[in-house]
Amino acid sequence: MTSEDVRALANRMSETEFRQFVLERLGVAQASPTTPPPAETDDLASEGQRLIAGLGDRLLTAVVGLPVMWDRTSLAVSTFVGKLGWNGLGRFLLGVAGAFGAGIAAELLVDRLASRLRRHASRSTSTGTLGETLSILGARLALDMFGLIAFLVVTRAVGRALIAEDLRPIAAQFLFYGVITPRFTAAFLRFLFAPTRPALRLVSIDDRNAKFLYRNLVGIIVFLGAAIFLINFIIANGISIEGTALGFWPNLLVFAWLGWTIFHARSGVAMMSRGWEANVTPMEDRVARAYPWFDLALIAASWLIFELMIVGGNSAMLESGKQYLTLGILLLAPTMDTMIRGLVRHLIPPMQGQGAVAEKAYLSTRRSYIRIGRVMVFGLIVLVIAVMWDLSISSFTSNQVGLRLAARLFTFLMILAAGYLVWEISTLLFNRRIAGETAPQGIDLQNEDVGEITGTAGSRMTTVLPLLRMGTQAAIIVLTILVALSNLGIDITPLVAGAGIVGLAVGFGAQTLVKDIVSGVFFLIDDAFRVGEYIVVGSTAGTVEKISVRSLQLRHPQGAVHTIPYGEIGQVTNNSRDWVVVKMKFTVPFDTDVNKIRKIFKQIGNEIMDAPYADDIIQTFKSQGVSSVDDVGLLVRGKFMSKPGKQWSIRKDIYSRVQTAFAAAGIEFARREVRVSMPRYQDLTDSERQAIATSAAQAALAKG
Repeated sequence: MTSEDVRALANRMSETEFRQFVLERLGVAQASPTTPPPAETDDLASEGQRLIAGLGDRLLTAVVGLPVMWDRTSLAVSTFVGKLGWNGLGRFLLGVAGAFGAGIAAELLVDRLASRLRRHASRSTSTGTLGETLSILGARLALDMFGLIAFLVVTRAVGRALIAEDLRPIAAQFLFYGVITPRFTAAFLRFLFAPTRPALRLVSIDDRNAKFLYRNLVGIIVFLGAAIFLINFIIANGISIEGTALGFWPNLLVFAWLGWTIFHARSGVAMMSRGWEANVTPMEDRVARAYPWFDLALIAASWLIFELMIVGGNSAMLESGKQYLTLGILLLAPTMDTMIRGLVRHLIPPMQGQGAVAEKAYLSTRRSYIRIGRVMVFGLIVLVIAVMWDLSISSFTSNQVGLRLAARLFTFLMILAAGYLVWEISTLLFNRRIAGETAPQGIDLQNEDVGEITGTAGSRMTTVLPLLRMGTQAAIIVLTILVALSNLGIDITPLVAGAGIVGLAVGFGAQTLVKDIVSGVFFLIDDAFRVGEYIVVGSTAGTVEKISVRSLQLRHPQGAVHTIPYGEIGQVTNNSRDWVVVKMKFTVPFDTDVNKIRKIFKQIGNEIMDAPYADDIIQTFKSQGVSSVDDVGLLVRGKFMSKPGKQWSIRKDIYSRVQTAFAAAGIEFARREVRVSMPRYQDLTDSERQAIATSAAQAALAKG
């Protein structure tokens, strides 16, 4: 249309018609407000179908193109030789040999200069400390790196002088992929596995598997470098690799070789995941046994994902080999976990406090340090992989479904990692506080006082902190799940509203449960009882063994465990607070010297203050004089004051000391007697005497 036609058309149109015409011409036609945009799930489904179909075509092309791969390789070699000629090829090979020879000479010179350090590093043995082991391995790695750097610098410098400028890229690629990368990998794996030095090994693996993994991993890197160099060599000679599947078969062989290596060394991989420690948790042991199979699944899934990326037109993202680096990082996770546990073992402070609760909290604190290290490494791995694959906030608005999905998954994992990190840090803080407390837990079956009415009070924090820890952990879990679901695009408003409705329903339908929880809160606020205390609740008595949200558990002296909801507790009698008074009664004959007994009790009271349990005595044993007189004798009483739970062993010793002291002083304990007065006893027959004795015995038994 000419400009005159446009003006005429504009004059005939209304303003609304003209605006609609312009929008249509610009390709921004207005969408109907009733027509919803295509759902992301529909895009994902169609994209998945397309990728699966493309993968089938790629597999078929790889099989058909296998003979073509050899032809293209031969053609590339012929082209290279034809371009240089035999004389040029000879000069090139001599230049490469000269450059490599100069590099080797430089490396040998560096090794000779550092021979004393290398001999010292090779002869040194670890003392068992992490710092000593790292210093020896670090020195050996540094010497390897110095030699490799000298080789690289001299080889490149000499190569510039001996190799033609147009051939330097090929020589540089051979140097990087065929020499530098495998040697650097070998040095790092020697640092990690120490295949010939078990005493310096950082990971928990046996000699056979360490050597096997070292050889095969280095072999995989050598093969991968050769494959990458071959592909670049063919492309550099102007030969197309389309339809040859030249990238498919080396990639498949690398993943297959890696999978075979992991399968063959699965026991060693499980050992690396388990670590050196003997007291691993059952969950850690199960994870360690399953980790080799997880590695195999990861290898298969990685191969499939990378092939789907090529089918989806994202092969440019794989040209730098970042897929192999990503897989290597994920497979080396057990070694990182082992190093984390080694650091924790050497850095964690010793246990503070006493008792089973403190010991349990110490072990839990140690595991928390390990888990915090794990989640930090996990977050670091996710960040490194995200940077490698260029995942950022802008990926959420990308038109590619896979990129959007990867970005959401990345953010989802980071939210989970952050939530778990907060959960572990809060748990660690609680456990460190609990570890400093002193409180008993359970029953010591070796204790002679088992079965006695006893109970040693723990601190108030020992009772309250586990409940606070539980509530904090629950809040962190709920918030993390809600934020993670919101990031995935799930509307959490109905979930929050539904949780409120469920809370109201529970409040009305479970009033007894609410009563128990609220009563328990006020009992804890009043500090009515603590873990380890001996209390009486109604007709039930026992030592407080566990305090939960809605009930407490009492261990009866005879071993029975009573669970009592807080709502059913009316009155609590606590027998384990501050101090306890024990009153002891002794019956002596009427003619006993009371002052003599008082002196004996005073002497015993002085003696027990030198006993091993003297720190448990608040007021020593002393006499209270004659408390009463009955038909048997004088009832003499003594008493002492001690710490709760310690009175029984003290009482046993006092009984033993009193018995010994009375025997030495000629004092006997009174015994119940029945006296029968018979004026004509001599005139009775034997049968009458026997009948009277029997009647007297029966009377004594009936009275006492």
